[in-house]
Amino acid sequence: MTKANRHRSRVLGFLFALLLTLFPVSPVMAGMLDTGALIHAATAGAERAELVQRLGSPDVRDALTRMGVDPADAETRVARLTDAEIADLNDRLDQLPAGAGALEVAVIVFLILVVTDLIGFTNIFAFVRPAR
Repeated sequence: MTKANRHRSRVLGFLFALLLTLFPVSPVMAGMLDTGALIHAATAGAERAELVQRLGSPDVRDALTRMGVDPADAETRVARLTDAEIADLNDRLDQLPAGAGALEVAVIVFLILVVTDLIGFTNIFAFVRPAR
C-alpha cells in the first residue's frame, strides 16, 4: 500500500467516524392507536371548518365589525383553538335556537378574543390589560 492510499484510507475512516458521531440514531417508538383518538382526529378538521363557515356568514361578520373586531382576526383565533375548544364551541352553537345564533356567535367570538388578550396572545382591545 502506498503512502497516498494509507493517507486516503485514514481520512475516509476519520470522515466516516465523524459522520457516525454527528448523526446519532434515535430509537423509533411505536404504540397502540386508540380508536376514539383516531375518530376525534378525523372529525376535528370538519368541526373547525364548520366553525369557520359559521364565522363567514354575513350576519356574524356584520356583528363582529359592529363590535370592532376584524373578522380575519376572529378566523385566526379560531385556527389557534384546540380541538376540544372547537368541539365545545360547536356543541354550544348547535344548542342555540335556529335563526337566533348570530348574536350569540358574535358574543362567543368576542369573549374568545378578550380571553386571548388577557392571556397575552394578542393585543386587539385597548381596555384589556394582559396578565403578566
